[in-house]
Amino acid sequence: MAENETTTEKHEEKILFLGKYSYDVQVNDPGLKDVISLKPAIIPKSAGLLSQQYLGRMKVNLVERLITHLMVPGHKGKKHWRTSKLMSGRFYTALNVVDDAFERISKSGRNPIEVLVRAVENSAPREEIMTLLIAGQRIPRQVDVSPIRRVDLALRWIAEGTFQSSFSGKKAGIALAEILTSAADNSPSSFPIAKKLDIEKQASTNR
Repeated sequence: MAENETTTEKHEEKILFLGKYSYDVQVNDPGLKDVISLKPAIIPKSAGLLSQQYLGRMKVNLVERLITHLMVPGHKGKKHWRTSKLMSGRFYTALNVVDDAFERISKSGRNPIEVLVRAVENSAPREEIMTLLIAGQRIPRQVDVSPIRRVDLALRWIAEGTFQSSFSGKKAGIALAEILTSAADNSPSSFPIAKKLDIEKQASTNR
């Protein structure tokens, strides 16, 4: 029985994303440990089954969440900035973009999944502004951001920055690789890092 359990554990350790990249990554941000899932899967695709569960996004693989955000390009905030006909609903098209980006990142000797995790940690805002209705007036107030929303915002900005770069003529895989690398290095010039700093700055003035 013990031999069978050992064999099963070894088999699980060998599961790599697309057979190339290891999920053996540590989440350093204590607030995000419970909402970032790195459950091993060759092609992470839950087909929306987890969305029917309470806070099911917490169980969705982080790479899959990135892919699903890339499937909704053209959005700038809440406005539809460009057409999404080339990517909307096309999981494997978005998967190819992620594969291309990960391939470029791996050439530098870094684990792309670890780079993704660091990018999300660095891009996830801790506070933002919410408009409250007080005595008939709408007043902006600083509020803490829930862990699951922190991850969602970071992934949204990564996807948004990727497509804003690709719309100018840059290949999507190259743009995504650059966004992830710069965000993982916590570069202030990175699009998601700049968005995070801007939102936190606004929130700090409305405490």
